[in-house]
Amino acid sequence: MYSPSLGIFSINASLRYVFATFQIDTKDGSENQTPTRTIPTFLTLYIFGFFYQLVLVWDALRLKNTIQIIGLCIYNIGLLIYGAVQMEQIKQAVILLANAHDIDISIWDQTKPFLIAIPVILAFGTGFLSVAAWKLYDEFAWTIYKHISADLRMKRRYLTFQIYIALLKFDFFFFLGFTVQFVVIVQTHKSEFALTIAAIPVTIFILVMAAFWTRRENLIGMILTIVCHQKHKASFRMLTNLLLRFFTLLDWRISSSS
Repeated sequence: MYSPSLGIFSINASLRYVFATFQIDTKDGSENQTPTRTIPTFLTLYIFGFFYQLVLVWDALRLKNTIQIIGLCIYNIGLLIYGAVQMEQIKQAVILLANAHDIDISIWDQTKPFLIAIPVILAFGTGFLSVAAWKLYDEFAWTIYKHISADLRMKRRYLTFQIYIALLKFDFFFFLGFTVQFVVIVQTHKSEFALTIAAIPVTIFILVMAAFWTRRENLIGMILTIVCHQKHKASFRMLTNLLLRFFTLLDWRISSSS
């Protein structure tokens, strides 16, 4: 792969610098404010996302899973978009903290170049990763052919299986990241906080059992997994609505303080 460790570690170095700068320059007594928690939460999740990508790269090469390699290219694009969007959220959080005299507004100018560099590095990395994925696709095609022979029905089934397992692996990060962000936001609301904390182990359990029953080709287990997915979808829909209300309130506070 396009030497993923080099790009990931360079991005993580920039993220750690930004994280340390905000933590050092934020004044004592502002820990209970939501903007103060928003910045380190985003940066921590971003750092975890890149290290998790290293695990997925190793896993894809170990299993010679071409679908997962293609998924990693899409995963990179998702991280790129997430970083570009969250840059504006960090700016808004800095403005709110600066208006409350909890941080110096010059911190934004100091860290902005590093936040801009991250999507740029990711864009170049995604291009190299896509070329490597194309080359590996040709390389692994022969291995897959030897594994399942020329049976077209078996080939379609194996492809569907690979797609499903790869989606479960990516879901782990996105579900966990979404839930952790929400935990930080709803700390002052006990009912939503308890519900969100409970959703973390439930999410992990559903993903693990989905992979387990699929590999065992157990019909009853898969039906139970589908039912759990539908129930879990309702709770995530509620959390999404609360998250949207939070960002709407944050935008309103910034507009009213400007």
